Order: sequence, then C-alpha cells, then structure tokens
Amino acid sequence: QVQLVDTGGGSVQAGGSLKLSCAASGRTFSSYTMGWFRQAPGKEREFVATINWNRVTYYADSVKGRFTISRDNAKNTVYLQMDSLKPEDTAIYYCAASLQIGIFTTQATPYAHWGQGTQVTVSS
Repeated sequence: QVQLVDTGGGSVQAGGSLKLSCAASGRTFSSYTMGWFRQAPGKEREFVATINWNRVTYYADSVKGRFTISRDNAKNTVYLQMDSLKPEDTAIYYCAASLQIGIFTTQATPYAHWGQGTQVTVSS
C-alpha cells in the first residue's frame, strides 16, 4: 500500500513559479507510475503530467513547456516544477500513483492511490 502526501502549494502572481512535492511511503515507489492531476472549482479532475519508473514523462498540452515532472526514487518523492504560471492554473493539485499503467493514462480512475491535494492559486 502506498500513501501519498502533497505539499508545496501556495499563492503566486501570474508569471511566477511553484514547486510541488509528493512524498510516498512504501518500498516499491520506484516501480510506480506517478501522475499529477488538478481540479478547479466546478470542474472535473484533469490530467497534468505523468512519469514512469524509467523517468519517461508525458504532459497535458496546456502545461507543456511550463511544467516539469521529476522523481527522486531515493527520497520516494515526485515533484512538479511549475513555471510561467497563469490564472487558469489555479486548482487543487493531486499526486497519484499506480502500478502497471502507462504514462499515457490521462484518466484519473485507473490510479489506485492519491494524495490529499494542495491548493495552487495564481492571481493576475
């Protein structure tokens, strides 16, 4: 069983940066595909980025070139560096983990484990 704790959210102005972290418990962290999703008020949870065990990454078009997902298996942690933030990036951000799914899994349902979420607010 994997438990995830999301941290690093906050409030920034448009054009600013934030770095989210997701710390995972469990000894098999390196085997998991890790993802970041976000949910804005009144909207469905949407895919942001994924990274697999081999550090291959995949991004939503809306964040490509601005966000970077990475992982440190020694620290059981996955990161989301967010640069050039826009007001439309405002949402609660969740990390997710699952085994045996590919990085192109952009739907939330297949992910077995979720963090509690961290709020990101970008003002114009």
